[in-house]
Amino acid sequence: MRAAPLTRRMSTVLETPPPVRPGWRPIRKILAANRGEIAIRICRAATEMNIKTVAIYSKEDLGSLHRYKADESFQIGAGKSPVAAYLSAEEIVELAKKEGVDAIHPGYGFLSENTRFVQLCEEAGIIFIGPPSKVIHSFGDKTEARKLAVEYDVPIVPGTETSVSTVAEAAEFCESIGYPVICKAAFGGGGRGMRIVRSEDELEANFNEASNEAEKAFGDGSMFIERYVESPRHVEIQIIADGTNATHLFERDCSVQRRHQKIVEVAPSIGLPESLRESLYADAIRITKGAGYFCAGTVEFLVDPKTWNYYFLEVNPRIQVEHTVTEVITGVDLVQSQIRIAAGQKLHEIGLSQEEVAMRGFAIQARVTTEDPAEDFRPDTGRIQVWRPAEGFGIRLDGGNAYPGARVLAHYDSMLMKVTASALSFNQAADKLTRALLETRIRGVKTNIPFILNVLKHPDFVSGHATTSFIGDNPQLLDFTDARDRGDRKSVV
Repeated sequence: MRAAPLTRRMSTVLETPPPVRPGWRPIRKILAANRGEIAIRICRAATEMNIKTVAIYSKEDLGSLHRYKADESFQIGAGKSPVAAYLSAEEIVELAKKEGVDAIHPGYGFLSENTRFVQLCEEAGIIFIGPPSKVIHSFGDKTEARKLAVEYDVPIVPGTETSVSTVAEAAEFCESIGYPVICKAAFGGGGRGMRIVRSEDELEANFNEASNEAEKAFGDGSMFIERYVESPRHVEIQIIADGTNATHLFERDCSVQRRHQKIVEVAPSIGLPESLRESLYADAIRITKGAGYFCAGTVEFLVDPKTWNYYFLEVNPRIQVEHTVTEVITGVDLVQSQIRIAAGQKLHEIGLSQEEVAMRGFAIQARVTTEDPAEDFRPDTGRIQVWRPAEGFGIRLDGGNAYPGARVLAHYDSMLMKVTASALSFNQAADKLTRALLETRIRGVKTNIPFILNVLKHPDFVSGHATTSFIGDNPQLLDFTDARDRGDRKSVV
């Protein structure tokens, strides 16, 4: 791992824009096609670049913070469900055309991996801040991504060659490779539309549950099935590419998961052999560069901690929730880098050639959610009465729609904010994150903070040995007798 000199300047913000040349399109107005913290993150990045911003919101999000962080905001999805409003691809593109928007940033989730949405942007002459529709299709469809992995000699686990839509198709494949398997949404991510199936008796119920969940979250219930790898580490490589060249920004370890939802993320990963690390970087670069990848993306791998064998999992062709830890250790603003590349700049023009990227220290991100860990993580709702998040040296906060008086509703993801701690050592970063969570005061809704505090002090996490089965293997993580403050007083909306 290379360490950056203390005087190194790693910003992607240029003092003056590059000269206009073929392929260069200035962006003056961006629409954030999302909600919550990622919409705020997009607006902040654009404002720092002197770019006007547009927010969209559903009727239920009338009082949400993200609409007030933009220069303009518009309600969408009249007559639709709270989630369907943000999936209104045609309406969003028509709004962008009407309001003179140059570019649309999809964030993560919702339409970020929707090929049709990208095509609508392309047809309307609006810049999509992400890969083109062809690349989105190749990597957004997990079966197509696996074909690319095979083509570029990246190791994979056995899986379906095409997406499947019926239990009968799934049963036929499972019979050929045996159990356990994992059913995953063919077009989506973030832990939604995923179920482990350990026997034939479990297949029908789990397949249907996963498919229905994927349909609601991504508008497509098609499934992908692969052999389930027991207790691996989940390691992902951050990529930034300009269609010709690709650069890696090192790795993140996302092994601390519950029901395939990431909870705590670390950069860089702890304890990986250097040869394995370099192999993961090389494979991630080879598959994305070979596919002509464009903008930011993440190549995800499962790593067997006993043998250090690794397997390609997927490519997420978008910004990730956990991008903050990479930004902290490298100093690279990934969202601004996306915007600049979408406008036509090359990696070397924004200081992102491989030899120019370095990292320093460690970062750990925790996702603070309105879930009650004492009640099997049941999502909580209510009105936030007290909101005092932590501050201080080495702490970064990325908030969504939380403030005193805000209503937490049941329609959307339960994440309140992301707390990212950084320090020169991993243990120091964990100590800072622990202090920040202990300092945080939230009243009116229950949160998962006591659970995260237990994770941060567990020996397997502290030593860097946590795998994806870490939470399931350690029921003591749900013992909150020593918690200083649960922050869970309930209020009625």
